[in-house]
Amino acid sequence: MPPIDSSPADSNAGTQDYLAAHAATMPTKVAIIDDRPGESVRSQTFAEFNTFVNRIANGLLACGIEPGQKVMWIGQNSLEVWAFYHAARKAGAISVPLNYRLTDDESMYVINNSDAVVIFADIEFGPLLARVRAAVPNVHSFVVFGGDPVDDSQTPIDDFLGGPDEPGRDPSTAGTMIYTSGTTGNPKGAVRHTATGREQSMALLGLFGLRSDDVYLTCGPLYHSGPGGFAAIAHTMGNTVVLQHKFDAEDWLRLVDRHRCSSTFSAPTPIRMIVNLPEAVKGKYDTGSMRVMVANAAPWPFALKEAYVEHFPPESLWEVYGSTEMGVNTVLAPADQLRKPGSCGLPAPLVEVALFDDEGKLVTEPNAPGELFVRASSVFDSYYKAEEKFEADHRDGGWHTVGDVAYRDDEGYLFICDRKKDMIISGGMNIYPAEIEAALERHPDIYEAAVIGVPSDQWGESVLAVIVTNEGAAISRDDVESHARANLASYKLPRLIEFVAEIPKTGSNKILKRELREQFANLAG
Repeated sequence: MPPIDSSPADSNAGTQDYLAAHAATMPTKVAIIDDRPGESVRSQTFAEFNTFVNRIANGLLACGIEPGQKVMWIGQNSLEVWAFYHAARKAGAISVPLNYRLTDDESMYVINNSDAVVIFADIEFGPLLARVRAAVPNVHSFVVFGGDPVDDSQTPIDDFLGGPDEPGRDPSTAGTMIYTSGTTGNPKGAVRHTATGREQSMALLGLFGLRSDDVYLTCGPLYHSGPGGFAAIAHTMGNTVVLQHKFDAEDWLRLVDRHRCSSTFSAPTPIRMIVNLPEAVKGKYDTGSMRVMVANAAPWPFALKEAYVEHFPPESLWEVYGSTEMGVNTVLAPADQLRKPGSCGLPAPLVEVALFDDEGKLVTEPNAPGELFVRASSVFDSYYKAEEKFEADHRDGGWHTVGDVAYRDDEGYLFICDRKKDMIISGGMNIYPAEIEAALERHPDIYEAAVIGVPSDQWGESVLAVIVTNEGAAISRDDVESHARANLASYKLPRLIEFVAEIPKTGSNKILKRELREQFANLAG
């Protein structure tokens, strides 16, 4: 998600950085907390954090960073990587997070494709940088923190830092380039040179009821557009940001309780792990401080929402539909979570949403599916080195899509059917996997389900359900089939059912259906 336009609304608008403004107006307020089990808590006030960010930014300028150049960071959530995110902006550079879960080859692809010239890394990933060093010739500086360099190509952070003064670089050259999840092939860098428009952003934050005294807790890696984007929003508002270094369900509850965290953003997988903890564990922690839980990254199943509101304030649950490319596009308010199962809500403030059929005609009638297009200031600029993909997903008039199919009900609420590319055509009928997955996950013994189409001589494609059961559950194919028949039309029923220990996902917890298709390619339907 893109950060908001946070320029001060006075005569200095556009010239004063918001971190510098916070450092000047509330220097002793805690800006950031890095709290890891078994380690001393590290924190910095806005004055301290702004100084540290300036020193990194001036180090970037000293090593020759030009306006608009790409600088990359890699590491699990930490005070340092989040300082680098801010420093890149202050240096007028394009910030490029690298998914630390990638293989060496995947990392090399992203580094080279991005044209990054500096990489800032947790020493945990120093060996990775040493292995790929010869294959990434554009990078002239490897900066590491948290330990000694692995080889002489790596510069320790203390030798890199510059002075504490504001860098003074033109902010208009700054931006972000976040690589998409790569669920359908090589990831693409989504470039955004400008923040979401201030008016749109403030309307969205007002709808959520976010406040300057909120405490934001990460729930997922900062390199992902959702957790990182909402952390950026939190800092523009002057919130304290609490970093969980690496996700652990009970530890996340500890952080909520200890720091009285009141806002967060989460994919369904971490919350599923939290609500599935034993009652005795959950009962140790007070979650009453949570005011705004933004649910996104993948649809939250209805059963998960029911479990969430049992353990957290029901009025805290907001669900949004959006993407790295298009920002927040729709919002489902707390009052509608259980009233509108499966819906992603109404268009977000100052966002236009339209549905188009395969012939390019506007779909206006209720319950008729169409490809979802968005027009808003939050839409990104383009894909780096893949402008043709951007143009393919763009329509005249400023409309853009990421390929999702949706319909509206008679009250105007939107429902995402599925990605257009994931639709299954069986016996001439269009079948949307998300609907089947949601139905299957209502079974108390099913932890997670993923549905794909596999080739069938008889039907063209057959529905395959890949299922992860709850720990210790004894559930058979017959049980699944019986549950499906009670909840789905006959043509949507899975003809094939496979049980697996784990469903493959991207680092942002999106299901990798292409890997499932490869895994079950020889399974005849």
